[in-house]
Amino acid sequence: MTNVTLARLLWQARESGTVIRVEDIEPPASDDEAHAIQDAAVALSGHPARGFKIGSTSLEAQRALGTDRPGAAPLLAPFVHDSPAALAIVPAHAPFVEAEFAFRLGHDLPARSEPYTREDAAAAVAGVAGAIEIVGSRFAGGLSGKGRRLVTADFGANIAFVSGTWHTGFPLEQLPDHPVRMMIDGEQRGVGTGSRALGDPLNVLVWLANWQSARGHGLKTGQIVSTGTCTGLDPVAPGNHVRADFGSLGIVEIQFT
Repeated sequence: MTNVTLARLLWQARESGTVIRVEDIEPPASDDEAHAIQDAAVALSGHPARGFKIGSTSLEAQRALGTDRPGAAPLLAPFVHDSPAALAIVPAHAPFVEAEFAFRLGHDLPARSEPYTREDAAAAVAGVAGAIEIVGSRFAGGLSGKGRRLVTADFGANIAFVSGTWHTGFPLEQLPDHPVRMMIDGEQRGVGTGSRALGDPLNVLVWLANWQSARGHGLKTGQIVSTGTCTGLDPVAPGNHVRADFGSLGIVEIQFT
């Protein structure tokens, strides 16, 4: 099976709500191959990217995927929404919700030879928002046991992204200690702070800027960067109402259909 064939199967499964049996495909043999499949699947979708989602930024997520570093994937335009949102989800994709902090870029971070620093990343942030990412798997059996490479190939496990109100001038130094809690149908689920994302969500933006730079791409003004779960993964099903409370950053809500 070629990379393009697997990419086509992944996009078809995402679009139609079906799943792929892992035993029927040849998994990517390297991180580079996983990203080549992801790139091909994104191209086959025909959709522009609004930014990036970053995954496995917490120790728990890294252990679950058998990796020691984050992974990135584009946020495709049709799957980016504003809160409050009403979204359809497919149980076969074993969806979960994650509460995360997101950045909106105010200027480019182009590819360059010199590494980006925290100061560079902070200067590029034009807005901060609370957000919910819906994640899942187009491979049968859900995310469990799939590993970083299959997740990378599969659009980084992204199903959809919903952002709350964008805030300008938010003090970025407060993000590591900023609390967030996830509520599903009125019951509290995952809780945490920004420190679960590489110790500080800004560290995630630095990682992405340098990762993109190494690939020769860079980041663009207006792009959104979602920095990874601060509340863990909470399973959801059609009919659930999800509410993530980000305190002074506001509320993010989704009604699943």
